[in-house]
Amino acid sequence: MGRPFSSIAIVGAGALGSYYGGRLALAGSDVRFLMRRDREFVRQHGLALRERDGVRRLERVPVFASAAEIGPVDLVVVTLKTTANASLPETLPPLLARDTAVLTLQNGLGNEEFIASIVGGERVLGGLCFVATTREGPGEVVGYHTPGAITMGELGRPASERTHEVGALFAGFGVKMRVVDNLAEARWQKLIWNVPFNGLAIARGGITTAEILGTPAIAAEVRPLMDEIAATANHLGYRISEPFIQSQIDLTPPMGAYKPSSLVDFLAGREVEVEAIWGEPLRVAQAAGVSMPRLAVLYADLKRLTAR
Repeated sequence: MGRPFSSIAIVGAGALGSYYGGRLALAGSDVRFLMRRDREFVRQHGLALRERDGVRRLERVPVFASAAEIGPVDLVVVTLKTTANASLPETLPPLLARDTAVLTLQNGLGNEEFIASIVGGERVLGGLCFVATTREGPGEVVGYHTPGAITMGELGRPASERTHEVGALFAGFGVKMRVVDNLAEARWQKLIWNVPFNGLAIARGGITTAEILGTPAIAAEVRPLMDEIAATANHLGYRISEPFIQSQIDLTPPMGAYKPSSLVDFLAGREVEVEAIWGEPLRVAQAAGVSMPRLAVLYADLKRLTAR
């Protein structure tokens, strides 16, 4: 019996997609990259993945301009920013065979449901990435906390053997994999860190996580935002404990002067995933009758600041 996923398409070959796609390819998988921005450069020069333990190079990279050129594969990994999701109804169908699985590694809430509306819910897996990667130049990705960790599950159902098989692909090159039966709960848990640190980094003047925690007035905003997310999640039946909340604060100082991904996008003039990370949780809370006044203010600030 061969690999359970003998062909993989990466949709969204920015920093995250290039890094994980590159590592999967270096581990022996047949990986095909849907790439527009640096396609010709990468075709000629390959990918360079710069990590603390050295540089890994993928010399021959199968890059494509369209999903139709890639054709049906066994596994699709979606690493697009959610701001580009409008392209998915056109992009995903040509990649589907009868049993193709679609894994989204996107931030925020609502991504699995949107993809399910295109490909069918039975295909959809979701993963939450705990990793820091940035794109430093054409074909060059720098990893700060790599290969990182991924929490993975399936949309609306317990994890199946298929999910464990996908997880094994990533675990094969060192990713700390956690397969869960409640993907929605894991999504809310990740918001505990993303909402305050990504949001305040932008809203308080383009500052790092070290500056957030090192400025008493701003640091005082972190925990109340986390508490609002936890209260809403608990109201919806998802478990977010006090020790978990505190762990999300405790893990931040060792990152140093870290720029969250949303801040990196903001400073580069790219669209920020405002709706997926801040807007959708607020709308879910409002629909459930839960008040989130601090998140509402932060969301309004971010909409105003990113309107450019």
